[in-house]
Amino acid sequence: MIKGKRLSRPYRAELLVLFFPLALAFFSCSARIDGIVKEGGAADLILKASLQSRTAALISSLRAFMGSADMAAPVLDGPAIGRSMAASPGIKTVSLVNTTPSALDGSLQITNVGDFLASGNTKSRFVTFAEGKDAGSSSIIVILDRDSVPEFISKLSPEVSDYLSALMAPVVLGETSSAKEYLDLVASIYGRPLSDEIAQARIQAFVEFPRPITDISGGIATGKKAEFNIPLLNILVMENPLSYKVSW
Repeated sequence: MIKGKRLSRPYRAELLVLFFPLALAFFSCSARIDGIVKEGGAADLILKASLQSRTAALISSLRAFMGSADMAAPVLDGPAIGRSMAASPGIKTVSLVNTTPSALDGSLQITNVGDFLASGNTKSRFVTFAEGKDAGSSSIIVILDRDSVPEFISKLSPEVSDYLSALMAPVVLGETSSAKEYLDLVASIYGRPLSDEIAQARIQAFVEFPRPITDISGGIATGKKAEFNIPLLNILVMENPLSYKVSW
């Protein structure tokens, strides 16, 4: 059992909460995710997220530019994202509601993490689940790359891709750049304050597993619980594929 010990491999980013809120990871936002992975691979997640002020203002401006018919709609539309995800593989139930126009709160039930938002294209599957009965024999592996991330985005609300394109996210545009190059580009178009919001954005995730964690990459394990502090810039830029594994 690993208690209070940081185990990491030479990867460039933290674990993306194992399987959910990639949608929110692509905006400059703050978020907290509490999750439980159960025997058999089912999982329950609780999410609280909010867009930072400059990002919310930018999205509102983009909606006006695109001629949105409903300018009163939330800039981070929880129900719309929930409806889109509900039609995707691996989802049992999803409920996302807006607490403010730029913040949401909700829950998600996953039937099996290995099927989460899966598609027929094996290259785009980003979660692999293996179950065993002995300590260390169960695991979740997450691989995020330029194949799996765009596939995930396609299963979210249609506006997500538009917003990401407007933010010039290299992973969406199919371009390559360093984190510094990307932030400098955002600053040159939208200003340094928005660029700084993106650079500082984080998601905190707390995930509990059925047994004590025996191996973890990119986070801290204490007994059965894993904690992750995720920089979103790594996902936007995707300089290198991100690969993570949790065993229990």
